Amino acid sequence: MIRLSEITQHYGVRPVLRKLDLEILGPGVTAIVGPNGMGKTTLLSVIAGVLSPQSGSVEVDGLIRRSSQEAELEIRRRAVFLPDRPWLPRHRTGREFLLSVGTIYGVDIERLFDHADRLFQLFNLTREADWPIRSYSNGQQKKLALASAFITEAHTLILDEPFGGGLDPAGILALKHVLKRLVAEQNYLIVISAPAPEMIEDLADRFVVLRDGKIVA
Repeated sequence: MIRLSEITQHYGVRPVLRKLDLEILGPGVTAIVGPNGMGKTTLLSVIAGVLSPQSGSVEVDGLIRRSSQEAELEIRRRAVFLPDRPWLPRHRTGREFLLSVGTIYGVDIERLFDHADRLFQLFNLTREADWPIRSYSNGQQKKLALASAFITEAHTLILDEPFGGGLDPAGILALKHVLKRLVAEQNYLIVISAPAPEMIEDLADRFVVLRDGKIVA
């Protein structure tokens, strides 16, 4: 469960989110949609704890963000945020990166290697797994970033425009497949953003439409 209460976020004098209330229940996929510049990325960043709102609170599984160090660390173990343009260690290989992320999240080492191999296969990156990330195309880097979110095994995923960034049709199909499976088989709660509902109408269980920093539908 994710609950936002009276969230207000602004940059300088321009408000981006305006006293926004929202409750997202899992399992399922909730899509945040709306034109560019309407606050989608800001909303996901607030949910993920990257931005601290000027007012209001964010609750994840009964824990309040930034209420204490212990609560914040526990939320970060449970909920993973993948921005639209994530940083990647360009001089490491794809496999080294995935194994490092899985280790940080405490994934069992025997399961971790198999999980990484399955993700490389899913996103058609098996050949490139041991190449340095700097040699990956933009689309391949997007696939690797998505794989890094999945390898954490965190059951709450917050994904900012996961279908962009040069993802090819095969990558889009693979991503939709794995998101549906995680919800159906492992009760994941997934929040994603997209500029248009047509991109994800076959995936999302619920749509939240943002306009001018407010929920209009």
